[in-house]
Parts: sequence; structure tokens; C-alpha cells
Amino acid sequence: MDALVLIGSFAALMLLGMPVAYALGLAALLGGLWIELPLDAIMIQIASGVNKFSLLAIPCFVLAGAIMAEGGMARRLVAFAGVLIGFVRGGLSLVNILASTFFGAISGSSVADTASIGSVLIPEMEKNGYPRPFATAVTVSGSVQAILIPPSHNAVIYSMATGGTVSVAALFMAGVFPGLLLGLSLSLYCLYVARKRNYPKGRVIPMSEALKICLDAMWGLMTMVIILGGIMSGVFTATESASIAVVWAFFVTMFIYRDYRWSDLPKLMHRTVKTVSIVMILIGFAASFGYIMTLMQIPLKITALLTTLSDNRYVILAMINIMLLVLGTLMDMAPLILILTPVLLPVAKAIGIDPVHFGMIMMVNLGIGLITPPVGAVLFVGSAVAKLRIEDVVRAMGPFFVILLAVLVMVTYLPAISLWLPRSMGL
Repeated sequence: MDALVLIGSFAALMLLGMPVAYALGLAALLGGLWIELPLDAIMIQIASGVNKFSLLAIPCFVLAGAIMAEGGMARRLVAFAGVLIGFVRGGLSLVNILASTFFGAISGSSVADTASIGSVLIPEMEKNGYPRPFATAVTVSGSVQAILIPPSHNAVIYSMATGGTVSVAALFMAGVFPGLLLGLSLSLYCLYVARKRNYPKGRVIPMSEALKICLDAMWGLMTMVIILGGIMSGVFTATESASIAVVWAFFVTMFIYRDYRWSDLPKLMHRTVKTVSIVMILIGFAASFGYIMTLMQIPLKITALLTTLSDNRYVILAMINIMLLVLGTLMDMAPLILILTPVLLPVAKAIGIDPVHFGMIMMVNLGIGLITPPVGAVLFVGSAVAKLRIEDVVRAMGPFFVILLAVLVMVTYLPAISLWLPRSMGL
């Protein structure tokens, strides 16, 4: 009955159209009243939920990503990717994916990736003979890399949802190979389609022009080197790297590239603060919701239920994947991480799954949800940028969903893909 009150009230509030954050908070309040918990305890959990040093990384990475997305860095990364692989058949689709790899390693945001890369490359791909739905599908699918490749602010949220038991640095390093595997898989499919449909080759860029493009892009790429190099060398922590990313992004955008007007900075800061405030409210209310779930022993009951259904870890992982894929199509990524991690992580530990590995399983699953209707935020952004109906984009994305699911299976059942790099670095 306890679980019915807590989860049932949350579901009912969501069905009434209440925002996820407020639905979590009110459901936690109702659950606390049901078990006769003092309201002071709920307020303390909300406050302690956001009173964590590691959470400082979220506003900093969001701000750094916003500065880089609007400051001309995406356009330069696209040009740089064109120098590297744009000359092969179907090169523009490969440029799209590689640019998402670079930009994801700087911004950590799939939405920013789709909006910035898509606005540059979708019209360019169409002009060169690619169908607009296919160009949009490439852009949207490639943006999932930003969730996996560090620095991902969703990894910070997962770390916080585990109670800080999983380090952000380990999660950052764990996402490198899954992200690159996804990019490589999408690239191979695009090469196949390009040969089959005889898409055009890009032009070979003259050496003098290529050098200029590379030098111009190096300032942006240095962001990735500074963030990852600093973490790997131990010069600064993953949280500190976020503030350094902001300083560097601001310096490059305003003093090197100088494509962004000073008068636009207040609007950018306002949008960033608005985004971060929503995330922080969500985190605080989710902390109280998770606390009530723990008091009601819901995670233990779900662990017992799943381990009763099967004692085979592969079967249990398959059931978890199906659950995450379904829920990922219905809710946004951050609230699902905050709600489901306290519930599913004990199950994963019970069957011997490393928490870092399980974090990558969640990221891939929920990343697929971001590009899947009916609540795929990145899908909607891609459709808006391309000026296409959702139905047209979803139709073109059929093969890309197959590739993403294949990558999910590999990440789920081959833990070395996620764990080799952090373990080799002693994280």
C-alpha cells in the first residue's frame, strides 16, 4: 500500500499534466504524510539533495555548452571534420557524426548538439543531394554521443543519484568507448547507404585552406583537451573542470572567435539560469522522493521481485533494458536517472553488475529515449531545425534505431567496453 500511495500519486499528478519536478515533490510529501514522517525530514532531504559540491558541475557545463553552441564553435568543428573525412563518398554524413563527436566532447548536451550541428549541416546535406529526413536522422542519432562522451552532465546526475558512491571521473572515462562505438557504428552505416544510393563525394580541401580551418578549430578542440587532460592527469577534479571549461569557452568565444556580441550575453545567462534552476528543483525533489522510497523499502522489494523472476543476470539485464527503453520514451532523461537509479542500482549490484557499468547502460537506454516519440526532446529539436514533421523523421530513423539497439546490447553484455578505461586509470 505504501508503494501505491507514493508511485500512484506521482503517476496521477503526471497524468494531470503537472511538471515532473513538482509531481515528484508532491508525491514525496503525500508519501511522507502516509507513513507519518515529520515534514521537517522531507525538507531536510530536499535541501541536502542540492547541497553537494559535485552538483556545481551542472550549471558550469550547461553554461559552457551554451556559450560554445552560440559562439561559432559548432560551425568551426563542422569545417574541421570536413577536412578530415569530407572528401569520401557520403562524406557529409560522416562529417555530421564526427562533428557531433567533437561537439559532444565539449558541450555534453544532445539538444545543443542537434540544434547547432543540425542548423549548419542539414541544409548543406540537402543541397548536396541527401534527403532532408535522412540528414535529420543522422544529426539526431549522432547527438546521442554527447550523453556518453565526457563531459556529460547526465553522468554528474547519475553520480549524485547513487549517493556519491560512483565518482564522476570514473563515469566520464567509462563513456569514452561506448560513445566512440556509437559514432563508429553510425559511420559504417552511412558509408553503406552512401555507396548504395550513390551520394556525392565532398571536395578535397586545398592544403592552405585546410591548415587555416584546422588552426581555427584548434581553439575549440582545446576545450576537450583541457577538460579530459586535466582530469586524467589529476591536475583538477571533474567538478573543477566544469568551471575551467566555462572560462576557456568564454575566452575563446569572446576574444578569439569574436562571433558573439557582448550585448547578447545577459540573454544567454538568463536562459542558462532558467535551465539550471529547473534541474536543481528536480534534483532536490527527487532526493526527497528517493528518501521516501528507501523508507518504504521499495528498492529492496523490486530487487527481490526481479531476482525471483529469474536468477540469470542476462535475463534480468534484458528486463531492465526493456523497462528503461519504455520509460525513456515517456519521460525526460534527468528525472528518470534520479527516480530509477535508487530503485535499479540495488538490483544491478545484486546480480554482480559494476555501478559504473550500470551507469553506462542507463545512459544508452535513456539516450535512445531522447530521440524516440512521444517525448523525445532531441527528436523534436531536430524536426524543428529541419522544418520537418515528426513522422517523416521517425520514418527515416528506422535503421538508426536498429544500430542504437545493437550498441546497447554490446554495452550491456560486454562490460569491458565501459570499464576498461576507468580501471586502467585506477578510477
